[in-house]
Amino acid sequence: MYWKAYIIIFVYFILGTAGIWYVNRGKEKATAHKAWLKHFTYFIIINILFGAIALHVRAFHLIALAIIIVGLLELVKLFLESGYNHKVFFFVSLLIFAVVSTGFYFFSMMDQGLIMFSFLILCIFDGFSQVTGQLFGKRKLFTKVSPNKTVEGLLGGFIIAVLSTFLFRELIPGVKLPLSILLAAVVAMFAFAGDSLKSVYKRRYNVKDFSNLIPGHGGRRLGGGFPPAGHQPPGAHRGRPGADPDGQTDV
Repeated sequence: MYWKAYIIIFVYFILGTAGIWYVNRGKEKATAHKAWLKHFTYFIIINILFGAIALHVRAFHLIALAIIIVGLLELVKLFLESGYNHKVFFFVSLLIFAVVSTGFYFFSMMDQGLIMFSFLILCIFDGFSQVTGQLFGKRKLFTKVSPNKTVEGLLGGFIIAVLSTFLFRELIPGVKLPLSILLAAVVAMFAFAGDSLKSVYKRRYNVKDFSNLIPGHGGRRLGGGFPPAGHQPPGAHRGRPGADPDGQTDV
């Protein structure tokens, strides 16, 4: 089943590549280069995480721990660099991070099929929310926090992710279809919530990126969409070309 799931994801990647080509065909060379770099870097990340989950749950468990540690370091780093500003905001953020990270940690030890299902839904939501946002995005969601997120991007990613439940049901054979659809919806909502919280945190500390560890991604979330870990997610929804306040080029 994992090979079938990978083929489906690869087809989605090809479709997303076509969408990115269409959106970036008239842009400046530097802007298009950054978009393609981000796109293929994301593909490499997906392959690494997919392989880790398919290999053994223990492998993904270790990656989950690494994601939590790096996320914590990034939160503390921005607080220290700000000169200890917004102390109450920082400690509240730290508390929220602790709660969702605990959930993510225990989720990483659950059934292999459930983890893979959630991961694939997350990737689909993340990728297609950006593509549909660029292609059709007009109405802004959060003009002050992250002005490039659009209603169309959110709905596009959400609908495609939920519909993909029909393709990945075999990963969770003991779960009935209505519950599978609900699970997909929850994963997408946590992804969106996590990405929005990340934007709020960076906006408060007036920074563009968390880090540049991942080329072209500016501190992009890796594990935030797994329920209930909404640390930084993916699900950015862009409505126009260029870099948004999250330090991410629209892709």
